[in-house]
Amino acid sequence: MERNLDRKTILIVDDVEMNRAILSATFGDEYHILEACDGEEALRIIEENKNSLSAVLLDVVMPVLDGFGVLEEMKKQGLVEKIPVFLITAESSQSVMKMGYDMGVVDIIGKPITPFFIKNRIGNVIKLNSIINQQEVKLNKQEEEIRDLNRAILETLATAIEFRDCDSGEHVVRMSNLTLLMIRAINKFYPKYGIKEEELQLIADAAVMHDVGKIAIPDEILNKPGRLTKEEFEIMKTHTIRGCELLNSVPKMQENPIYEYAYDICRHHHERWDGNGYPDGLKGDEITIWSQIVAVADVYDALVNERVYKKAYPHEKAIYMIINGECGTFNPVLMDCLKRVEGDIHRYYNK
Repeated sequence: MERNLDRKTILIVDDVEMNRAILSATFGDEYHILEACDGEEALRIIEENKNSLSAVLLDVVMPVLDGFGVLEEMKKQGLVEKIPVFLITAESSQSVMKMGYDMGVVDIIGKPITPFFIKNRIGNVIKLNSIINQQEVKLNKQEEEIRDLNRAILETLATAIEFRDCDSGEHVVRMSNLTLLMIRAINKFYPKYGIKEEELQLIADAAVMHDVGKIAIPDEILNKPGRLTKEEFEIMKTHTIRGCELLNSVPKMQENPIYEYAYDICRHHHERWDGNGYPDGLKGDEITIWSQIVAVADVYDALVNERVYKKAYPHEKAIYMIINGECGTFNPVLMDCLKRVEGDIHRYYNK
């Protein structure tokens, strides 16, 4: 089947008109919406639009053909591996959840529907799916192996999203773009670091996975609105190591050219130039240049966006705080590059 990397259509399948209306209103500003009131109608629409669907939002209990019937047919046609399917259901029993995941759904979301929550949760996965599809094309390996690999990465990241703040999907997209911007500045002004052209996009894509280890951090710590206690911060710091463990658990991940960068970035994006970072206390150029870059990008993005524990800072204040060491010590080379491209960064965040 041909892959369309510009998919912008969501199919909503629910026999209750009000539920379809809520979901349509939630996603309608970003996606073209198709609707079906039962499973048979859904399968007809999927067949007609299978190359353009970004996701299928699927109810379980429906007349004519239920959600599991739709999943079974999609599975027979190999579509579950290509189109993210989300079960949106009031049926929250363990048997329903197990059956759904066994049949290949990306996530199961309970009713009643909370528009803001569901938009971010599903939208994040769709954006990550798009990134992974693009990476699939660039790797240029055997199609079957790449599909299996990227499906495994998608499932890992999609699971992680559930345990992240609602801005996660937007955050990782910004991280990728900001990392690429900083790498190009390094190559232009400090070519001694020798980041090869073929490495650029791999590093930018690997930056997407920098915080995937936060899947292992409890919600009460991850989303705590106040300052973490010393004990809580020690738990938070383990996300660097947990991310590496997750990457190692993905089938065939170590065969992927992105693995070296993703593993290093997961583990070392909180290391600092003066050795006061974690988890390994690396110092100076013991830290790879790409992990140093992702560290700066991560701090900037956190500063200029609102978090549960802080308000957003304006661009000028964020740049000042980073360069003046208020967020830890960074490589002076990177600070020079940050000053050189801060105008480009500001335009990217305000486009």
